[in-house]
Order: sequence, then structure tokens, then C-alpha cells
Amino acid sequence: MKGISRRAVFLDRDGVLNRAIVRNGRPYPPATPSDVEIMPDAPEALEALEAAGFLLIGVTNQPDVARGTQRRAVVEAINAALLAALPLLEILVCYHDDRDGCGCRKPLPGLLLQAAAKHAIDLPSSFLIGDRWKDIETGHRAGCATVLIDHGYAEKGPGSSPDATVRSLSEAVRWILRQPARVGAET
Repeated sequence: MKGISRRAVFLDRDGVLNRAIVRNGRPYPPATPSDVEIMPDAPEALEALEAAGFLLIGVTNQPDVARGTQRRAVVEAINAALLAALPLLEILVCYHDDRDGCGCRKPLPGLLLQAAAKHAIDLPSSFLIGDRWKDIETGHRAGCATVLIDHGYAEKGPGSSPDATVRSLSEAVRWILRQPARVGAET
């Protein structure tokens, strides 16, 4: 529908939708579908966003596929489990490693730009929730407001500062729902 823009919340997968496996202060994805632990507050938090009219889209880097340490079928099975349990429209994945120079690998905004074109999303009226600096930088590059869920990882990056820093997905959702419609947003 030309002329109609929609608002979305983009959600990183590991550390936002499901618990990341933390080793030496760094987050990693679950290795198998049986290792997936959906964040306890995720169903209710996402239902609140959906009720407010947001499209909900997962966005994730899964470079272990390019590195040969994970199979694409396993990533897809994990995503299928999350899609079955949560009110997500889809989960977009970049399977590349940094050296591939892919425009969809966060912190580049390719996944968000793809979703915007496909679903008529108004990026300036949308949000990205992530748990790492690459997520926040991605959101800013796409023109979205950003929320960092701070899990206290032992990593810092050169990225942008988030618009809000919180401790949980529920807190991120409460912050988003309190925000006035952003300039350029069509409802």
C-alpha cells in the first residue's frame, strides 16, 4: 500500500529474545534448539508492543555459519522455535562474517533496510532493541531510536550511544511505549 508507513520494533535475537550463552564476559548464541531459553519476560513484552501496533522483526548476525562452526539448518531451527513461541513477523539473518563485506551484517543497516522495503516500515518512527554496540550502531544508521539492554558484557565498541539503556526487555518496552510518535512517523 503506497503512502502508508508502519512502525516496527527490531529485536536482536541472542541476549534480547533468548538468553545468550556468556563465556568470559562475551555473549554467544545457543548451539542447538534445545539450548534456547526464551527470556521470561519476552512473550508479555512483545504482546504489549504488538497491541500498540508495532511490527515485530528479529534481526541477527550468525557468522558461525560462514566460519563453519554452525550449520544454517540449526540457526533456522532456533529461529523457528522463537517464531512459534513469540509474536514475531519474521527473523532476518546475516550469515556472513566481517571479512565478507556484507551490507546486512550489523552494524551496517542492511537487514533493517530490507525489512523497511518489504513491509513499508517508517524507520524514523521505529525502534531497535539490542544488547551489544553493533545493534545500537545498526539502529542509528537506519534512523531508528535505540534501546540497549545492558547485560554487563565485557565488551565495548566504537558505536553510538543508545537513546535509552535498560536492564530487561520489559523495561525496554515500557520506555518505547512512553515515547511520543517521532517526527516523520505516519500512523
